[in-house]
Amino acid sequence: MSEVVVVAVDGPAGSGKSSVSKAVARRLGYAYYDTGAAYRALAWAAVNAGIDLQSEDAVVAVQDSAEYVASHDPDHQVFHVDGVDVTEAIRGHEVSGSVSHIARHPRVRQGLVDHFRSVISACSYPGIVMEGRDITTVVAPDAQVRVLLTADEEVRIARRQAELAGVTAEPVAESLKARDRSDQSVVDFMNAAPGVALLDSGPLTFGQTVDAMLSLIDEALGGTDE
Repeated sequence: MSEVVVVAVDGPAGSGKSSVSKAVARRLGYAYYDTGAAYRALAWAAVNAGIDLQSEDAVVAVQDSAEYVASHDPDHQVFHVDGVDVTEAIRGHEVSGSVSHIARHPRVRQGLVDHFRSVISACSYPGIVMEGRDITTVVAPDAQVRVLLTADEEVRIARRQAELAGVTAEPVAESLKARDRSDQSVVDFMNAAPGVALLDSGPLTFGQTVDAMLSLIDEALGGTDE
């Protein structure tokens, strides 16, 4: 692991890990890295290439040939694949429905793990907040700070519904539950591994959750911010 302070954050959909991680990175002057966006960018590239997403060899071939560039600024998140701005496209329905297919391939996941570790090693910021599904256990198990940010399913569903104005609760609930089931078939992101701090955002406001995360970081770093 590099000299950069690594804050590894895992958690299920709707736990608030992206928004909280961005706020924490902003407060500390750290880089922010959304590992989920990398999976989505690869899914976009695979769909765009018209390959069979069930074929690990085909997905790996796209992965090896595509050039992925992601910004580290929590206030300016931009993603490019082979020079194409895919910031908006990777949040689309087609990509969302394809991510779980490519994430099941072991070689694809290993390639992305290697990529995430290279991002940490090359980080020019004093620290980096990296969030995703298996950051605390697989990508950066020796990170100085490891946190599992969670919340009850009902809370997470309500948050997602609030984000998607005009969408009824039932499809939001089904989508979130399906994503949880799919992701849990690959990695356990609902239970904190040994040495990983558990932070339940359910009973907290956004600001309180950010403050709680900052307190965990301060404690893990011995009372300093860096």
